Amino acid sequence: MRGLFLLSLTAALGLLLFVPVPLPWWKGNTHTHTLWSDGDGAPEFVADAYKTRGYHFLMISDHNVQLAGERWVKTGRKKGEISEEHLDQLIARYGEAVDVRPVAGGREMRLKTFEDIRARFQDRSFILIQGEELSASINKLPLHHNSMNHEHPIEPAVGTSMREAMAYTVEAVEAASKKYWKPMLVHLNHPNFHWAVTPDDVAHVLGERYFEIYNGHRGVRNYGDAQHLGTEALWDYVLALRLSKLGGDVLYGLATDDAHNYHKPNQVSLPGRGWIWVRAAALTANEIVRAMKAGDFYASSGVRLRDVIATSGSLHVRVAAEPGVRYETRFIGAIQGGPLEGVTLATVPGTSADYVFTGAELYVRAVVVSDRRHPDGYEPNDLESAWTQPVRLR
Repeated sequence: MRGLFLLSLTAALGLLLFVPVPLPWWKGNTHTHTLWSDGDGAPEFVADAYKTRGYHFLMISDHNVQLAGERWVKTGRKKGEISEEHLDQLIARYGEAVDVRPVAGGREMRLKTFEDIRARFQDRSFILIQGEELSASINKLPLHHNSMNHEHPIEPAVGTSMREAMAYTVEAVEAASKKYWKPMLVHLNHPNFHWAVTPDDVAHVLGERYFEIYNGHRGVRNYGDAQHLGTEALWDYVLALRLSKLGGDVLYGLATDDAHNYHKPNQVSLPGRGWIWVRAAALTANEIVRAMKAGDFYASSGVRLRDVIATSGSLHVRVAAEPGVRYETRFIGAIQGGPLEGVTLATVPGTSADYVFTGAELYVRAVVVSDRRHPDGYEPNDLESAWTQPVRLR
């Protein structure tokens, strides 16, 4: 009898071991600035702002700097200075942890390093990921990438053309990943900023696998104009061209807020405009990057998804609905032999949507749009939305 009990218990435990456990979703932002470059918030203030808003991870991505070494900023109103009001706010909030010294004409403050803010704010529910915005000027046009999870400097891009410089950046991050034996990721920022990066540039640099579909900075031209594709149409063009003619792989989309401003409402770039949800086994920098490299994440400007399931024959989207909000899921894709653009394959109202592949599609992705306006979006009429990653069929 006892042996039978042990056998039954062992069998039950065995069954439990093979029951799949859903992985958690982690909310984070990969594009944020501080006083280390052109943001107007101190690093500790910025980290605190995201943690307070319920984010699980944050990458501070200042331009060509990794928040290391000793640097002091003076009080003042010029770029790169800290306002007297903000300094007083920091002292009131953090006390003696703020390093201040008098100088001629005012005061100056030591900027906290990445290690400083990680030691203060990181815990089991919130982590900081090291990185930077690799910023270069190519033929007088800006080329910006954000690199994730590296601890050693990476030189900004060089090249005689935009495509050459884009490829250089991707290869530099990949080389660093191999050299230091850790997963790293690089994403292209705001391609329409100054109309610097064309859709064909993105399509032909096959190593470029991640870009910002939604950037909250109001100067980056997310929606294009009469002569330029918006970022969502750019995404579909790149996917269709790569998968039908160039032999490339899918391009993944992120949402970020590209925050620079932290003190007044309705500014050019504020926290909380766009973010990503990553499905990962653990809240660590390595696991977050690994999951993103596998495409297991989605972009959001307010809509939260309960689940995204892609099989060999279908794409399923489940919304984590909020009371009083209505949702619509649009399945977008390009057709083999058709134009190099995305078309709406199906529109499904409600909080649960399924699309069965016909076999004619090059890829399928989903956009979930709510009827609730973003409280402070890129544009005043932005509706809270979510974008899943494309599923490749060919």
